[in-house]
Amino acid sequence: MTHRRLLLVGDNPFHGISHLSQERAIARGRNLADPAYAAGLVGIALDNGADGFMFSASNTTLSILKTVSRGRKPGSVRLYAIVPYVFEFVRMAVTEGGIPGLAKKVGKDIVSSINIGAIFHGMKGVIANDPCNLLKAYLLYEEARIRQAAGGAGVLSCIFLHEVITDMAISLDMEWLFRTHIKLMQKRGIKPGIHTHNLPSLVNKFRKWGIETDKIALTTQFNSLGFGMTPSKKECEAVLKDLPGTELIAYGVLASGYLSVADAIDYLNSLPQLTGVAIGVSKEKHAEESFRALRKVL
Repeated sequence: MTHRRLLLVGDNPFHGISHLSQERAIARGRNLADPAYAAGLVGIALDNGADGFMFSASNTTLSILKTVSRGRKPGSVRLYAIVPYVFEFVRMAVTEGGIPGLAKKVGKDIVSSINIGAIFHGMKGVIANDPCNLLKAYLLYEEARIRQAAGGAGVLSCIFLHEVITDMAISLDMEWLFRTHIKLMQKRGIKPGIHTHNLPSLVNKFRKWGIETDKIALTTQFNSLGFGMTPSKKECEAVLKDLPGTELIAYGVLASGYLSVADAIDYLNSLPQLTGVAIGVSKEKHAEESFRALRKVL
């Protein structure tokens, strides 16, 4: 039996990110740094079969989201956000005087947002030295930023924890972090998501902790070359087959440009357990043809 897969526009090209090389990212063109141009690409993809937008919650992508949402029907764009945008945080840590300065900056931003829930959990976390409440404060702050940028056109379907946070927390056995995220998102009516670069390790740890993956969304790399699939293509595919009922969105399906959309389609069709695909676009023609082809056969 076939099923309709979720198709999402990815945001890596808009940040100048290539999983293959920085030179390739630069070669894509300066226009990608322009929110208006990037929003146009997302709009073209949406008009040609994409269901929504998968993005790291940065100032750049929120500007893109705000532009994309103008003039679109209410609830017509599904949003899959990834938090935090780690690279932006690293830059802020450098300019704000390290981790203490970064914490103060984020704290000030949360207070100035006038988000009562975020402020409440933030104060509670500081007073009680409670990391769970600090995490809740941050997640509520990001949720509010995303909803404000999306307006009525966007439906916030899922919030993923960024792979850097996920894989670090897995290695440090930070079970509380995942449980806090999952419980808060479910309470907010948002599907909790986990972004990882090591699917087998994540799944094994979650099973050890008794965290059911069928109640969350996962996203990781899948492509026929095994590019970015840790620890190996074979192990990732084996784990995927053992995840019935779990929403799993593949990204990196073009292996940073080494593969064509046709190549990606053949491979994706061999993995029926995948429920969604995210692809970044850098040109108008690419946005139109890629999503039209993907929607036709997936």
